[in-house]
Amino acid sequence: MPVKRRRRKKPSPRRARSSAAGGSLRPTLIDAAVTLIARKGPQGFSLREVARRARVSEAAPYWHFADREALLAAVAERGFEEMARGMMEIWSRETEPEERFRALGIGYVRFALAHPSYLRVMFGSEVPDKAEHPALKAAGERTFTLLIQAIAECQAVGQVRAGDPEVLAVAAWSIVHGLAALLVDGKLKSHATTSAEAERLAHTITDCFMLGVAPRA
Repeated sequence: MPVKRRRRKKPSPRRARSSAAGGSLRPTLIDAAVTLIARKGPQGFSLREVARRARVSEAAPYWHFADREALLAAVAERGFEEMARGMMEIWSRETEPEERFRALGIGYVRFALAHPSYLRVMFGSEVPDKAEHPALKAAGERTFTLLIQAIAECQAVGQVRAGDPEVLAVAAWSIVHGLAALLVDGKLKSHATTSAEAERLAHTITDCFMLGVAPRA
């Protein structure tokens, strides 16, 4: 009697999930999203395209992300984590408060130029309410807290005038982020065509800010 050959079933989303060694599918999906954002922008891709690029089933991303916004929130969260890591490296390297603060501003611009896809999602409109994504909200707050602390330490040694350090941190962030966004979007090509020229602009911006917040005579 001939033996019937059993048909192999297509892997289900659950099986696709368990086949990802060591739970590596989630970061792989985030990597794929970052690559697509670099090519098409934050609004120019779908979860289906992410799955295709990650070489998994179209259903697999839904085991890790409820929808496209949740995936973008994860991209933004990773961006803030990477930014915070860079800030902590500067913190450990620079011991003098004012020089540390300047280095943080320049480091922000370096991060933006090295990771434009992250920057666009971290501060874009694709994730309108970070409170809907607690891990993202926490990552963003940790990064901003480092900036507030840097301002407070400058105040403690008389390098920045008295005032609410959080308000001054918002002012510093606005100035440096404005420069970073203009550079990333190619709006300053006549002023900075190389990374070295971009860094010189970042130095100028941080110098201007420190002059503006210097203690009043």
